Amino acid sequence: MTTRRQFNRSLFGIGAAVPLAACTTVPRPRPVSAIDCHAHVFRRDLPMPDRRRAPSGYDATPQDYLRMLDANGLSHGVLVQPSFLGTDNSYLVDALLEYPDRLRGIAVVDPDISSRSLDSLQEAGVVGIRLNLVGLPTPDYASPAWTALLKQLRRREWQVEVHRAAHELQPAIEPLLSAGVRVVVDHFGRPDGSLGVGDPGFRYLLSLAATRRVWVKLSGAYRNGPAGQGEATALAAVPLLRASFGLDRLVWGSDWPHTLFETTADYATERQLLDDWLPREADRRVVLRDTPASLFRFGA
Repeated sequence: MTTRRQFNRSLFGIGAAVPLAACTTVPRPRPVSAIDCHAHVFRRDLPMPDRRRAPSGYDATPQDYLRMLDANGLSHGVLVQPSFLGTDNSYLVDALLEYPDRLRGIAVVDPDISSRSLDSLQEAGVVGIRLNLVGLPTPDYASPAWTALLKQLRRREWQVEVHRAAHELQPAIEPLLSAGVRVVVDHFGRPDGSLGVGDPGFRYLLSLAATRRVWVKLSGAYRNGPAGQGEATALAAVPLLRASFGLDRLVWGSDWPHTLFETTADYATERQLLDDWLPREADRRVVLRDTPASLFRFGA
């Protein structure tokens, strides 16, 4: 696997042979102005070992995604390995290597992954792993493989993204916090649409703010209830999340290309929702730029 370091070295080697005048045409890195912290890329012809959530009939390429960022006024993005691609992160890594100044990544890995493989992912721009536990059991965090992996993640200051229904969050998150890793909770914590912010699992999520090691993604509201339930829950949830966590623990994500919701969700609408949740530009700047730039290591 080509690492980011090797990739940059190859660019340096090419650049050494280019006349100095030609080098002046190389574009400078784009300033970080707004970051989309949750999107996926894939092709329909890639192997999909977990087809429960797999879309069909279309590709979502890195080039498509960057065009979506540009069209909606965002400078950078975070690619999250989709669960249906399993632990083969090669397409994600290729995208990160092709656009190292604009993208960071969250991988899906086996708990017995080697330190060398983690090094390669980190060199490519991966800054954490994801646990999509919807419909799956809680990992055996006490196993030797998981114990070793969590130590590696803590040493690297990587995050662990958790995607799970709110009422099942506690057993998934408590061992991660005990292991000393950073935790990022997807999609508002996935409260039940019929319970909204009264979901006891969501209330548990609010209680984690005091740890200062939990971040929450304001993303995928439509996944938290049909017929507008999810959006209504999000509108009620943001003031509570802000009051508990502060804006420096909240980030926004488009959830592009809205897998399984392609016909009812679109990028521009999801971006507009953030303006509804946070009407003040200064507040949005924290959630779109300041907080995610640090969390996802843009500029590092």
